[in-house]
Amino acid sequence: MNGNGAAPGGRRLGVLLAFAEFPMLATGFRSIIDAELDMTVVGEATGPEALRAELEASAPDVVISELVPLSGPGATTFTALETIRTLRPAARILAVECRGSGDGFGLALKAGADGYLTREAEPGDVLTAIRAVSHGQTYVSPAIVTRMVNTYVLRTPGGTLEDAYESLSEREREVLLLAAVGHTNREIAKVFHLSEQTVHHHRATIMRKLGFHDRVDLVKFAIRRGMVGVADT
Repeated sequence: MNGNGAAPGGRRLGVLLAFAEFPMLATGFRSIIDAELDMTVVGEATGPEALRAELEASAPDVVISELVPLSGPGATTFTALETIRTLRPAARILAVECRGSGDGFGLALKAGADGYLTREAEPGDVLTAIRAVSHGQTYVSPAIVTRMVNTYVLRTPGGTLEDAYESLSEREREVLLLAAVGHTNREIAKVFHLSEQTVHHHRATIMRKLGFHDRVDLVKFAIRRGMVGVADT
């Protein structure tokens, strides 16, 4: 047990668990957290209304929220992060990957999360992440570093990676990911705090650069690159 993550004044860190689609995960996180002397679970939220109520009632220092960015219409995960930021701006947010291949970590951080845990996280990783974000640090699972190396550093045997995808900007890649799994311009605009017209422009640029004509082409491309799985589309 470790006390280096205690909240100001020596009190225990209050942790709120927000798992709407994967509530059983909260049981595992609770057992890990409540075994520590410097932190405790102050509440659990299994839906939007419960999240609002718990944020107001428990005033947590850290919120651990599931990350399901591609789960359907409405960008529900990002709505939850926005709710946390609005009702409890001082709270630190730790997002947990519940499905997908880790592509959502950049989106989660941009949407307001302070840290990101993968599904492979060990109990020690969870505790390290909580203490790190509680001290104002940004935490990203070591597994993500490996994925980033595999995605952005490794090259083909010839040493080059000539792909139209490389011509896309970071924002265009993010828009491509959400568009490929069915999010509307309005939903994407809300995630990135952009106007719908700006998102429309990004989508048009993506289609032009990749030589696509409709969303079907985007979906096929995203699956082929391993950005999303068939189940996500």
